[in-house]
This record gives sequence, C-alpha cells and structure tokens, in this order.
Amino acid sequence: MAVVVALALGLSAGAAAGQGGPAAPRTGAGQGGRSQPGGKSGKRMTGTKVTEAPKIDGVLDEPAWQTATPISDFVQAEPVEGSAPTERTEVRVLYDAHTLYVGVMCFDSDPSKIVTTDSRRDSGLSGQDSIQMIFDTYHDRQNGFIFGTNVVGMQYDAQVRNEGETLRGGPPGGLGGGGGNATGAGAGVNVNWDGSWVVKTHVSEKGWSAEFAIPLRTLRYGPPPQVWGINFSRAIERKREFVYWSPVSRIYTITRLSSAAELRGLDVSPPRDFKLMPYAVGSANRNFASPTETGSQRTGDWGIDSKIGVTSSTTLDLTYNTDFAQVEVDEQQINLTRFNLLFPEKRPFFLENRGLFAVGRPGEIDLFFSRRIGIGGNGTLLPIQGGARLTGKAGGVNIGLLNMQTEQVGTSSANNFTAARVNKDLRNRSSLGAMFVNRAGTGDLAGNNNYNRTYGIDGKLGLKEAVTLSAFGARTQTPGLSGKDYAYSSAFEFRTRTNEASLSYAEVGDNFNPEVGFLERPDGYRQVSTALRRHVRTPALKKLGLREFEPHVSYESYWGFDGLQETATLHIDGRWDFENGYTIGSAALNVQYEGLRKPFEVYPGIVVPAGEYRSPYFFGMANTDRRKWLSANMTVNIGGFLSGQQRSLSPTLNIRQGGRLTSSVRWTRNDITLPQGAFVTNLATARMTFNISTLISASALIQYNDRTRRWSTNLRFNWLRTAATGLYVVYNDTETFSGFGPVSRAFIIKYSHMFDILDR
Repeated sequence: MAVVVALALGLSAGAAAGQGGPAAPRTGAGQGGRSQPGGKSGKRMTGTKVTEAPKIDGVLDEPAWQTATPISDFVQAEPVEGSAPTERTEVRVLYDAHTLYVGVMCFDSDPSKIVTTDSRRDSGLSGQDSIQMIFDTYHDRQNGFIFGTNVVGMQYDAQVRNEGETLRGGPPGGLGGGGGNATGAGAGVNVNWDGSWVVKTHVSEKGWSAEFAIPLRTLRYGPPPQVWGINFSRAIERKREFVYWSPVSRIYTITRLSSAAELRGLDVSPPRDFKLMPYAVGSANRNFASPTETGSQRTGDWGIDSKIGVTSSTTLDLTYNTDFAQVEVDEQQINLTRFNLLFPEKRPFFLENRGLFAVGRPGEIDLFFSRRIGIGGNGTLLPIQGGARLTGKAGGVNIGLLNMQTEQVGTSSANNFTAARVNKDLRNRSSLGAMFVNRAGTGDLAGNNNYNRTYGIDGKLGLKEAVTLSAFGARTQTPGLSGKDYAYSSAFEFRTRTNEASLSYAEVGDNFNPEVGFLERPDGYRQVSTALRRHVRTPALKKLGLREFEPHVSYESYWGFDGLQETATLHIDGRWDFENGYTIGSAALNVQYEGLRKPFEVYPGIVVPAGEYRSPYFFGMANTDRRKWLSANMTVNIGGFLSGQQRSLSPTLNIRQGGRLTSSVRWTRNDITLPQGAFVTNLATARMTFNISTLISASALIQYNDRTRRWSTNLRFNWLRTAATGLYVVYNDTETFSGFGPVSRAFIIKYSHMFDILDR
C-alpha cells in the first residue's frame, strides 16, 4: 500500500506542475478565419448565438451559418504528423437557448471515392470517411462527450473519462476511427452511452457536409459564461489520412483532451432535464430440456426508466422492473486456461457512466463489475426489481452512486447492491478517488452475515506530456474470511510518438474477494510486467510500402505466495503497417511458462499433471485492407502448449456493401496434442447486419460450439427512435447435435418510448 500513499502525496505536486511540454506543430489559420490563442494548442473558437435555428438537412445554406466564423486550419496526424491536410475542412458552431448546432463542410477533390462501411448507430467509424468532435463541457481536460458521423449520417456518440485511458493507460482501440474497448468494469471510452441528438448529411460535387443538432439537455455543464474544451477530427479514408483541428500526436486519439482547444462565447443557462422511458415487452418461451414444461410459456410485462436533472451537473437515473430483452446474446468462448473468462457487460442501464465506476486493472482486477448484478454465474438472468444511479459533479468532484435490488430466485435470496464512487480531477491528467461496493442479502432467505464489501482508493499522476504514474489499493470484507484480503497495483508509463515503455506491479491476497467485481485469477498472487515499444518511420520503409514498423518486447510473470512461478510470458513481436491497408498485426515469438500446483483438466478426460512447463510458440496475426468490400484476417498459434503442442487457427472473412450490409464469418480451431491425450475444439461464429436506414436494421448472430455440440441463433430487428428507445423484435434458438433436437426457443417483442417532459 506504500506506493498508493506515495502517489496520493505526489498528486499535489502534479497539480501545481501545470501542463508543460511542447505542443505539436500546426499550420496557420485557414481561409475561414484565424484561430485565437487559447488552450494548450493555442487555438480557440467562438460559438455564435442565433435566434433562428437552422434546418437540419445536411446542407449549410441557412443564413444562420453565414453569421459564424468557420475554423479550417486542420493539421495532419496521419500520414505525416504536423503537415497540412490534402483536403480542406470547415467547421462552424451555433447555439441558442436549447440546442448546440455544428456545421461541417468536408471538401473532397473526388467525392466518388468516399469510403462508407456501416450505418448502424454506434458502429465503429474506423475504416471509413468520418467527422468527430469532442466537448469537454467542464473544461477539466479529462472528461467529455464525443459525437460523430459518416457520409450516410450514422450516429456515433460516446462518453470519455480519463482521456479515454484505463488505469494501465493507452488509447482505446479503434477510436480515431471510433470505437472503444468494452471489457471489464469499464473503459475510458463508453460507446454504449446513447444521447438524444440529430445529424443529417449531404454529398455534393464539392465533397460532403453534416449538420448536428445536440440538445443542451443531452450534455452536462456548469453555470454561464462557459468555456469548454473542444476538438474536431476528420478521416479521409482512401488516403488513410487523419487530421485534427487542435493537433494531437498520432499515438493518441481525439480523446486526448489535454491537447484540445477552447470553445468560448457560450452563455447558456444550466439545462433542466426530465425524461420518462416506459417499455412494454411480450415473449413466448419454450424450454425443451425441462421435463415439466410441455408448451410455450407466454408472458407480458412492463417497466419504466427515467432521467432527471437534479442540478445542472448531476443526473438521477431511475429504473423499475428493469428489462434487457433487446440485448444481444454473449459470444461464446472456449476456455483452455485455468482462469476465469470475462464476458462483457452489454445492458444499457449499466453501461451509461460506467467509466466513473471503473477502478482496478480492467479485465484482471475489477473492484466493480455490473454484470454481477442480475446475472448468475451460469448466465442465468435474475429479475431486477429496480434501482437508481446518481452521477455528475458536485463542488468539482465527480460523484457516482448506484443502488440496485434483485428478486429472490428459488432458494437464492434477494440481494441489494450498492456502488459509491468519488473522484477528483487534477491538472495534467492527474486524479485521486475512492470506491465502496456492497452486496447484502435481503429477505427471509438472506440469513446472517450475508454480505460482501469492497473498499478502494486510486490515483493517477501525469508528469509533463510523456509520463503517467497510476495506482490503486483495495480491501474486501467477507464473513468467514480474514487476513490477506487486500489487492494493490502500481504502474509507470512513458509514451512519445517514437517510444513507449511501461512497468507495473500488482499483488492480490489469498482472501481478496470482490463478489461484485471480477478477478481473472481467483487465488492470491504477485505480478510484474514490463514492455518496450518503438515506432519506426523512415524513407527506407516507405520505399518498401510500409508506413510504420513497431518492434516491441514484453515480459509478464505471476508468482504465488509460496514462491511458485504460476505463469510467465516472454513476447518478442513486430507490427507491420502497410500503406495499402494491409497489416501484419503480430509476428511474434512467445515463450510461455506454466507452473501447476495440482493436476489441470484442460479438456474432459485429459488431465495435465502438476509440474512446470515451458512452451515456446509462434503467434501471428494479419489482415487485408478492411476498406474493401471483401477483407480477411487470420490469427495463428503454432508450437508448445503445456506438456505438448498446439496448432490453432482463427480465420475471419468480412463482406460489406457500402453502409447497407456488413457480415463476417469466423472459425476458431484448436488442435492440441499432449502426452496425456489429444483433442480438437471448434468454434464458429457468423454475423450479418442489414441496415435499412441509419435507424432500422436487422441482424443475425449464429454460433456453433463443438464443446457443447450446440448451435445458437440470435435474430434481432431494431427500429430505433432516439437514445436507444424504439421497437425490438428478438428470436433466440438453441439446437443440439446430440440427437435431442431443440434445447430452447424464445420470441420477444419490446417497445420503449422516450417522453421529454420538459421539451419546449
């Protein structure tokens, strides 16, 4: 815990250190007007107040747009950082008492070559022409809201925390194209947040344009006059060109709010918000595996969610009889390890503001993992009676309070879940916070001492531009367990456009038991990891058709408290990024060490004896140009595996047609040969989505797992309205190849509607 205390004491020094370091190079002002000094990049823009709202049709021809001074001095991040863009971009910002309007003109010398790959709401913007913007409404340089679109008017929005980074740092995959990881308790970019807003686009011989109308009630901000952080990015995909208005180093994304500019001139009253979102659901279910069920079980139900603006900076979300019928089923996984698998949270109520509650090492040690609420260990859904969540800022402190109540199921008692979080953002990417999580059994079956509690503190210290220190410490309370109920971690990271380095240490006690969290390894351990990475761009590589070569090496090791080295991995790798869009994502030599205290049943009937095993193997990953209508990628593992050998392949074929059709077929095959026996596993997954419009789509997810010898089918039809409300029609079917026919079938119809009570 000493490192956590040291970090906390050091934060005051970091707060006073300012935001030093040189800004990325930038060009002068474009034709649309000169940027004024402001923000770290030295750029400012001014919002223009209007009395007559523009018509949102994608064409910037209303007189209101001509009253605003556009900004146009964008700067390349890719392919040549700091250079002038090859295509011009103009952005204007208007506002009135109720709405923020953004108009974007993306000039293009050849609009026929604009790339579009998807049109579903919140699908990733990577691999296609797009525009994104980020608003840091509290100007804390760490948190904000992203809005984006592509040429066909797809809606992309996300919440950003901690500049889009997790505890261990690093930008989220896919953003800079749009997309965040969704593992663990929460990532720095929450794509699953759905705000209420509108965007329209238009293509002409000059390029393409977009008009955004974002109700101020969708955002949260302080009293007037306001100064927000702001930035814009544009992808010109056929050239693999990416530009920012306020320069951001190519190793980061638009979420790097410490590099954002300023939006001034706003004078808007704090928003008042009150929305009701009732739903009705009907279903017909048949469980063929149950000897007591002889027909379909038909049910109907209803519930309601609400969103209330308590103050201008805090929001109260309430839910009654919560239902998640519209949520896509989990993708199946085959586990050939001794450790727990992580299935990501997908339920909308828990995904909003999830980043605020994320403390730990995502995917390894999560102090709070909302999937523990309402979902049993075997994936069984447990009814949720209702709950509440209060999030926002109070006195400059980020606050979050969540309380949920589940029902009694069979002999399992009902439970009440609480998560409380406070976090203070400091200067230069620094912060300090605390977390409390509680599960308490309720009702007649609860019994005595039916509870579990987790206490945690965490912090982050940014030094200049390149160095970040982070740490957390936690304890749990579980009846019957005492001593060694702690966990802590510390990490050092160094990042520049050419070099990266990291070093981290973690320790988890034998009795650390966050029942409302996630532990990849349930037993106590010590862990150390380190990594080095180099980004190489030279004229010689360019002549070979390469944009960048990334050699890197990492080492990670886990020890038990008895001194046994449980796992160690040496990873020597290189990533090759070709100008034509092809990528060798990994060409690695791995040396894997596993220490088994007791025999391990890796496959039914095949048991690896206790002992120590060193297994070198080759790992490779590559993909073709994802911008094309047909693309493919392959992952390969060949070499040692525990006491024997492995040959594992995972090819994927992707087919798309503009923004209408996206589909993929993936097959994962593991061929394992051990002295104790040989086995093969196969997992096949097929996805297809047809977008009738940006709000109407039909999708299918079909999976086959030969471990369970079952096919599963999930068919969904979505007709969205706003903020994820609308009509959902879902069909789920599970079939077995064991000669027994169907296992279960369900047909569900759900409709939800948002009533904006304070709509003008």
